[in-house]
Amino acid sequence: MTYSKQADFGTPASAAEERVSLTIDGQNITVPAGSTVMRAAAEIGTSIPKLCATDNMKEFGSCRLCLVEIDGARGTPASCTTPVAEGMVVHTQTPRLQKLRKGVMELYISDHPLDCLTCSANGDCELQEQAGAVGLREVRYGYEGDNHLGLSKDGSNPYFDFDPSKCIVCSRCVRACDEVQGTFALTIEGRGFGSKVSAGTTLDDFISSECVSCGACVQACPTATLQEKAVVEIGTPDRAVVTTCAYCGVGCTFRAEMRGEQLVRMVPWKDGKANHGHSCVKGRFAWGYAQHQDRILKPMIRKAISDPWREVEWDEALTYAASELKRIQGQYGPRSTGGITSSRCTNEETFLVQKLVRAGFGNNNVDTCARVCHSPTGYGLKTTFGTSAGTQDFDSVEDADVILIIGANPTDGHPVFASQMKRRLRQGAKLIVVDPRRIDLVRSPHIEAAHHLPLRPGTNVAVLSAMAHVIVTEGLADETFIRERCDWDEYRDWAAFVSNPKRSPEATEMLTRVPAADLREAARLYATGGNGAIYYGLGVTEHSQGSSTVMAIANLAMCTGNIGRRGVGVNPLRGQNNVQGACDMGSFPHELSGYRHISDTATRRLFEDDWGVALDSEPGLRIPNMLDAAVDGVFKAIYIQGEDILQSDPNTKHVAAGLEAMECVIVHDLFLNETANYAHIFLPGSTFLEKNGTFTNAERRIQLVRKVMAPMNGMEDWEVTQALANALGLDWHYHHPAEIMDEIARLTPTFAGVSFDRLDKEGSLQWPVNAAAPDGSPIMHIDGFVRGKGKFVVTDYVPTDEKTGPRFPLLLTTGRILSHYNVGAQTRRTANTAWHPEDRLEIHPVDAEDRGLKDGDWVRLASRSGETTLRALITDRVAPGVVYTTFHHPETQANVVTTEYSDWATNCPEYKVTAVQVASSNGPTDWQEDYEELTERSRRIAHVEAAE
Repeated sequence: MTYSKQADFGTPASAAEERVSLTIDGQNITVPAGSTVMRAAAEIGTSIPKLCATDNMKEFGSCRLCLVEIDGARGTPASCTTPVAEGMVVHTQTPRLQKLRKGVMELYISDHPLDCLTCSANGDCELQEQAGAVGLREVRYGYEGDNHLGLSKDGSNPYFDFDPSKCIVCSRCVRACDEVQGTFALTIEGRGFGSKVSAGTTLDDFISSECVSCGACVQACPTATLQEKAVVEIGTPDRAVVTTCAYCGVGCTFRAEMRGEQLVRMVPWKDGKANHGHSCVKGRFAWGYAQHQDRILKPMIRKAISDPWREVEWDEALTYAASELKRIQGQYGPRSTGGITSSRCTNEETFLVQKLVRAGFGNNNVDTCARVCHSPTGYGLKTTFGTSAGTQDFDSVEDADVILIIGANPTDGHPVFASQMKRRLRQGAKLIVVDPRRIDLVRSPHIEAAHHLPLRPGTNVAVLSAMAHVIVTEGLADETFIRERCDWDEYRDWAAFVSNPKRSPEATEMLTRVPAADLREAARLYATGGNGAIYYGLGVTEHSQGSSTVMAIANLAMCTGNIGRRGVGVNPLRGQNNVQGACDMGSFPHELSGYRHISDTATRRLFEDDWGVALDSEPGLRIPNMLDAAVDGVFKAIYIQGEDILQSDPNTKHVAAGLEAMECVIVHDLFLNETANYAHIFLPGSTFLEKNGTFTNAERRIQLVRKVMAPMNGMEDWEVTQALANALGLDWHYHHPAEIMDEIARLTPTFAGVSFDRLDKEGSLQWPVNAAAPDGSPIMHIDGFVRGKGKFVVTDYVPTDEKTGPRFPLLLTTGRILSHYNVGAQTRRTANTAWHPEDRLEIHPVDAEDRGLKDGDWVRLASRSGETTLRALITDRVAPGVVYTTFHHPETQANVVTTEYSDWATNCPEYKVTAVQVASSNGPTDWQEDYEELTERSRRIAHVEAAE
């Protein structure tokens, strides 16, 4: 698309059903009651001059440019704060208004640099635009008096500059930080002529303040006061392409604004159904990895992992990969190979990888990263509700009265949705947080949780059973809903189970460390506080009882009737951009697309007829099973697309042993990641900016990914997989991902109504999209559960086998931080390292004092599996006896410490409970030093000199 600004109607749309008719400049218009005059004028294409108004924030009325005249009314009211009225007659352009506006604009310009021709915002500046709109041609006031023109620029933020000399103090940046982001990091300091925008205290600059670099202030600024450094360096964009972010599971829509083939900036798309024009630091700014010097752009091969890499052409790499796969299958059998799909790649690419394994390798040894994150969600919600996904769209939170967050940290992991949630909390919704750590939402500006239940890691099921005990024994269950919508006999069995006195808050307090009185109050609030919505994350699923916890959450929602309407539901916050889609596409070894079991004859025949091959009816190996089988000598080759299992999966030493035991490891990725240390073939991948396809976010929303630039490696990822399939002898002839989506829709009932044409026209669709739900399904289970009757499942608390003791007295839990994403392969190659250059170990002051540790000291973190070193961060965010770290930096390799204990149903690793000891350290462990040496040796590339 060519470049044009996103439309700005000045003030938000009114949701009122009542309609009001009025006349603006002789044109009749009917708009919702509560609309402003400015909004109504914009609806008919009349642009009233404005500087302080923008349509994603509340009316403000400070700039005085948007004055209008209204028949029968005194004065010249501001159109941005004046509501429409029936029969109102409005004039937006009169000699009187023209004179007033010119005078106001003259005052603005008299204290503004006149460097428009060399300003980075030239042609993209609202002040410049509005000066032309009001007809300003001269400024009568000189620059001799007091002014703000000499103020110094703040360039501390790596992504944008703050130039106060160009600030008109319209307050849009401050209001964006407050209303849109909800951080309240900016303020207007001083009064009158001395007023100025300030980030934090007088001693702060942007980088040291509480600013989270979401970009809302930059987007709101009408001048060059807040400006992306990329715009300064490259220039203003000349075209834009709407696409979908490739970071977390929120699925924000962006305009990739380009100048030629060069990306200038990513601007959140106001029509994005998941983000509504908002963004976070990753999606908004951290796209530089796409052009990073570490990217591998040519295929490489080597015979042994001790050899240096050799760059080759695509044909040679693919031929060699196919010959190795055939050799291994001929020698060790058809089940000696497998593949791992990527939750960062598109639905179409993921679908092709699992198709390659099933139809090309001849087995079902395919798995995905959901194995190590949300596989318990799939199992638990399918068991209780009948479908393996969350029940609501994100906007549903706007109708929630009570929000229960368990095992999730939305402000760091899903920040754009967190801003929407915070807005609802500021409006009065109550918050319950169940988490061992004091996440930001427990207490932040204008928000405080009604209850924070800091449970002992590993006791989720016990806490939820205790909450259910209170609800059932105090008569708070919604019996009408249960009788109509659920299996009554199963409910009675479950109710009898949770009513047992040994599951009361008092009986479980010693186990969970949650005060019984607090837990009782939290349970009562959830059951009686109105619409109750549950949001959970990896702090639920990454446990030995992950599936049990998901089912316990479902039990809680069903017994209170909090399912099937807006403002309620069970909502897993998916970690990666397409982890939902990867699961939907059949990436698990036991399921084809749409969560249908491979052993079902009718389902299997559907795929066999379409693909023209016979499929194995036996479920394949999960990732941990593949590694075990490799160590045992029977699993010999793997194709890994876009996943770094050596850094992300538990017990790093065991993962390394499994990879080292294989004879052919094919890594298809952007960079030589940690897994590539053990690879024999490297196929360069393409970024989300270089491909077409679709992602499915955490709310089941399918959105288009549009190619912004040509792939630097020469092929989109689906093309690489197709080329490998054809090298193996398959006959694939896809020309565009739209054809792959057509195949998905043909074979997958929940996607039956999805096509690229529909997505292009409608923006997004939420599955299921089929004859029963032709327009998609924002809310699931409205009139009944997918499985028929909701199923209550007894979830008994079973302690983890991972025990603390004298040698390992502390419990380690892990998570992520706002500035980084997953293993950090992308964000570590951006300026986001300014906020988080290393993994740190959070430890309570009491535990630190017991060990003689000071903040910033190097410490040894040891478990039964291994040990690593990192620096301590002393904080009371964690309780005594609990420590916490992130896993974004390979230098730390935090997963060398985690164990192989896993969820009983899905093998999802128990990352959140590891018994550890922490002690002072003088430097890296022997393992870290050996690993650094291995990495350096493994990444050697033998460049062939050009012939003379």
